[in-house]
Amino acid sequence: MGESVPTLIAIAIAFLLGGLVKGVLGLGLPTAAIGILGLTMTPAKAAALLVIPTFVTNVWQFAAGPRLGPVLQRIWSLLLGICLGTLAGIGQLTGEAAGRATMALGIVLMLYALIALAAPRLVVPRRAEPWLSPLIGLVTGLVTAATGLMVIPAVPYLQALALPRDELVQALGLSFTVSTIALAATLMHEGVFQLSIAGASLLALVPAVAGMMLGQVMRSRISPAVFRFCFLIGLLVLGAHLALRTLL
Repeated sequence: MGESVPTLIAIAIAFLLGGLVKGVLGLGLPTAAIGILGLTMTPAKAAALLVIPTFVTNVWQFAAGPRLGPVLQRIWSLLLGICLGTLAGIGQLTGEAAGRATMALGIVLMLYALIALAAPRLVVPRRAEPWLSPLIGLVTGLVTAATGLMVIPAVPYLQALALPRDELVQALGLSFTVSTIALAATLMHEGVFQLSIAGASLLALVPAVAGMMLGQVMRSRISPAVFRFCFLIGLLVLGAHLALRTLL
């Protein structure tokens, strides 16, 4: 990639911290990593670096779940919407849109943090899922294409489906995996996800997995609620910085 040593150190720290968050909370690797990477590079390049670590860790997450068939049957239209929305947003992360993408990334980080901090107890009626799931998927895909983040509004929506804990974790992993594949396809189409980036993305898997392992150890020694609160406050500050930096 021809990056400077400080940038390479920042990449390693971003994936180590992202893996740490995922190890403690079960999610948050791309959210944390892309937020930090956004300080040193464009969202498109950050998203390209995230492809392999995100794909591997989320395949691991959904494949380890107990009920893949029923979960897939429940959210297949959401996944289809994610694919269509991501493909429809081709070009939003690159070219003249790159500056707006950085601001959008900051806004989405703040929105995610505020929603998570508010912890609204949303419940989606089962009868609304046939039309709401593809709509949520489409919006999530558009947000993914514009920012590289695949959490809004899919994560709050999946949490509102009242799935059992194991099925929710599996559904989140499946959603993130499909989003990653769709995003990788758009980045390849735009010429961003090239061989050099793919190699760097593969290397980024090392600090990401190391962070996950460390996070799993920390999970038993630190209150997940306290860690989650600190993580979300950090995302809120980071998102505000990215959005304001673009405006100013």
